[in-house]
Amino acid sequence: MPQLDEKLDPIYREVLRRNPAEEEFHQAVREVLDSLGPVVAKNPHYTDAAVIERICEPERQIIFRVPWVDDSGAVQINRGFRVEFNSALGPYKGGLRFHPSVNLGIIKFLGFEQIFKNSLTGMPIGGAKGGSDFDPKGKSELEIMRFCQSFMTELYRHLGEYTDVPAGDIGVGGREIGYLFGQYKRITNRYESGVLTGKGLTWGGSQVRREATGYGAVFFVDEMLRTRHQSLEGKRVVVSGSGNVAIYAIEKVRQLGGTVVACSDSDGYVVDEKGIDLELLKEIKEVRRERVSDYAEARGHDAHYVQGGRVWDVPCDVALPSATQNELNAHDAKTLVSNGCVVVAEGANMPTTPDAVQVLQEAGVLFAPGKAANAGGVATSALEMQQNASRDSWSFEHTEERLSEIMRGIHDRCAETAEEYGVPGNYVVGANIAGFIQVADAMLALGVI
Repeated sequence: MPQLDEKLDPIYREVLRRNPAEEEFHQAVREVLDSLGPVVAKNPHYTDAAVIERICEPERQIIFRVPWVDDSGAVQINRGFRVEFNSALGPYKGGLRFHPSVNLGIIKFLGFEQIFKNSLTGMPIGGAKGGSDFDPKGKSELEIMRFCQSFMTELYRHLGEYTDVPAGDIGVGGREIGYLFGQYKRITNRYESGVLTGKGLTWGGSQVRREATGYGAVFFVDEMLRTRHQSLEGKRVVVSGSGNVAIYAIEKVRQLGGTVVACSDSDGYVVDEKGIDLELLKEIKEVRRERVSDYAEARGHDAHYVQGGRVWDVPCDVALPSATQNELNAHDAKTLVSNGCVVVAEGANMPTTPDAVQVLQEAGVLFAPGKAANAGGVATSALEMQQNASRDSWSFEHTEERLSEIMRGIHDRCAETAEEYGVPGNYVVGANIAGFIQVADAMLALGVI
């Protein structure tokens, strides 16, 4: 790991001291600070006004008890979180994650990343994240509804279309957003459509929201390939995960002429040399809520399933880590490089470990961090807020075109900023600096906040 700039090192040490045992948050902060040395050298007012220290400290951290009753009549207790990290650019905006791994450090890492991701979109939205250690897997519809209603019974008091606007994340899809919005409406006696995004199309949702993160990542990859006078046409692609992001990344890759030959879940991965059958995968994952092993069984001889193992062992031109944090390590990166991979773009939040990023960049592989490559989801959430505010509804084609424009704009901002700071092609540095400067300048304009 490179030595931090002398002005930034004490800031990072203070983050470590004030946030013990929050490794993912430390990693996210360090990754941004590693990029900011040239910025503070050129603009000392950022350190003089303690802007970086303020960005690293959440504006508000909310932790609460979530009691609910399961189908057997037993009372269960989970913990809920909402970290409202930074509102310099607009109301807090960021997803809710329901997963057993959720803790304060995970939510803070996600919220910190969200600040810069939202900044890069150019939309007027701040950064936040929330969720619970509740596991929807294996729960009945009624159990999920009761949990969501209890969760919102506490969280509602902190939300509002001009205050904080959550969306979905891992474990929180259209079903959960529906239950959460219904409870918010019931408690507040207001049909405040803009308070949650990812809603159903018949009650205030936006076209393309479900597809947006996966589509956006592929739009970003397409722009990266263009810098080398290539395209996705004929490219072999591997995607980790098989949830919402992975499914719609697979769909857009196919539309742009590439072939996704493998995807995964937490149990293993499936290889389908003829290309993942998207309709079958949607049936397995979105309707039947089963595993990729069930996909392989239904697909027959065309696919084979590997229990455990690493999906990155499958040779590819483009890799899209789209499952969870720190899933692609240095060994995986070396495997990708030796197999001829030319582009890695993060569909998930921080799925690539720092040493893996270093391996990829040193080998000349184009690498896009999640705060840039997977910003399509939150960008389309902001478009949903825009439609809600104007009582309007846009067509799929118009919304997708707006998403495409935003993602291509993010790519160009990252590329141009990297060029300006003397590291052409380094999308990590470009994304961190471009995202930081917009937030930092807004904070300076607003006084000491």
